[in-house]
Amino acid sequence: MTKIYEFKVENIKGEEVSLEEYKGKSLLIINTASKCGYTNQYQGLEDMYKEFKEKGLEILAFPCNQFGAQEPGSNEEIAEFCDLSFKTSFPLFSKLDVNGSEAHPLFEYLKKEAPGLLGSKNIKWNFTKFLVSKNGVVLKRFAPKDEPKKIAIELKKLLS
Repeated sequence: MTKIYEFKVENIKGEEVSLEEYKGKSLLIINTASKCGYTNQYQGLEDMYKEFKEKGLEILAFPCNQFGAQEPGSNEEIAEFCDLSFKTSFPLFSKLDVNGSEAHPLFEYLKKEAPGLLGSKNIKWNFTKFLVSKNGVVLKRFAPKDEPKKIAIELKKLLS
């Protein structure tokens, strides 16, 4: 059986990162976009990261251009946007696909472990979020419209 820690991804600088680095941490894994109606969630995510990082939370943001071409920029442009607009301090990763034949294996795994509404596997839009326990178990999928403050309620229980 595949474990979340077996996956390797590229950070926003193009360097390979093993998710093994996050073993023992609770993870919130998100597909993001800079030109989406939900982009302002970056601020809530950053606030949540500051609040829960010391309690063992890591937020992993994966830009994706598959929904309305709302992430057209390069990795450098995405990093600059996140820094200038929201002062994000959580890890950003290289742009990838979350659906289709080119979907990254990490997202294939997340979709299988936490299907969407009515068992659907595909991610419907930007800012779909996956909550992973500190033991690497995918616990839940949150919809794009689910604001970080709603997720924070569940994080408090998980991290206590």
